[in-house]
Amino acid sequence: MRVFWIVLDSAGIGYEPDAELFGDVGADTFGSCIRYAKEKGLEMPNLRRMGLFNIEGTSFRDPAEHTIGAYGRLRERSMGKDTTVGHWEMAGMVSPRPLPVYPEGFPEEILEKLTELTGKEYICNLPYSGTKVLEDYGREHVESGKLILYTSADSVMQIAAHEDLVPVEELYDICRKARELMQGPHGVGRIIARPFTGEYPNYQRTVRRHDFSLCPPEETVLDGLTKAGIPVIGVGKIYDIFAGKGVGETYANEGNCKNMIRTMEIARREQTGLCYVNLVDFDMIYGHRRDIPGYTEALVQVDGQLGELMELMGPEDVLMVTADHGCDPGFTGTDHTREYVPCLICGQKIREDLDLKTRSTYADMGATVAELLGIDYRGDGESFAREILKQ
Repeated sequence: MRVFWIVLDSAGIGYEPDAELFGDVGADTFGSCIRYAKEKGLEMPNLRRMGLFNIEGTSFRDPAEHTIGAYGRLRERSMGKDTTVGHWEMAGMVSPRPLPVYPEGFPEEILEKLTELTGKEYICNLPYSGTKVLEDYGREHVESGKLILYTSADSVMQIAAHEDLVPVEELYDICRKARELMQGPHGVGRIIARPFTGEYPNYQRTVRRHDFSLCPPEETVLDGLTKAGIPVIGVGKIYDIFAGKGVGETYANEGNCKNMIRTMEIARREQTGLCYVNLVDFDMIYGHRRDIPGYTEALVQVDGQLGELMELMGPEDVLMVTADHGCDPGFTGTDHTREYVPCLICGQKIREDLDLKTRSTYADMGATVAELLGIDYRGDGESFAREILKQ
């Protein structure tokens, strides 16, 4: 059996009961996009037939008479709303304590140690939008040689540098040193290298972003599969998110379209195991920039590619489509949003027209993947494999 696990990064389906703790009451990523799609006559036929519009509790519920698989929504139990804890939880590990955040910027002792480790000085050191920070600090960086250091509402340290001034591999090495520093009480989820190009005021971030994640403190389903000798292939940011732990063959992020093309190439092989895919454009390019048209059109494009992938699936293959948090392009601010995520599952072995209702943790997906692929890992979730498999 093969499982294709596709993460529509940030494509949440409505705010969770504890959203008030995160300032996210009213957030609804898919809702914002579906409303725009209706206005423009855009459709997502493959997500519809998988059951997206049948999921209970959504603002856009418009049930199809027939779905080709199982559908439901999952609530996040981890104390966070970012990529790292979202993926860790779906892979079986709930994070009960929030990762550190720095709403006032990083403390002076961190800056001193970072300068000592890397031999570089830093400017900004504030929570910032990734595009706005280039507008406000890009020219100073180019003129002074000091690197741009910033954070967000998430547990991240981001370091930006112009590729003509700091070669990408050098920036990666700086971020590796920052990763060594940011451990323990300062163990942020991710150190993100943010290379950019262009001239003032038209700086542009490049696709050579690289994430240096905190290593998951517990085993995930990826570790369980790898120990059992079952291949785990990561496409997009998966290797980065798990710091390589439990991931074998890996393909770096090349954007949604190319990541899906890579996934279809993998589907053409005769191979068992897990193909775990992250499609980050929804979050990185459209969600944080609050671009409803861009986000919606990207969903429509991936919907078409999901149809192509389904055509390549064999009788033993399973497709699972989900998300890791929200980033509502119609909401206030620029940060992630605390939302339920969809869980859509289909394949010739999967029951049709099955409503999984609302499940209490993303970790149920990891437990289900484990049972589908024949290992006894369950992590912090409960498998629904027996519910979804045809008798």
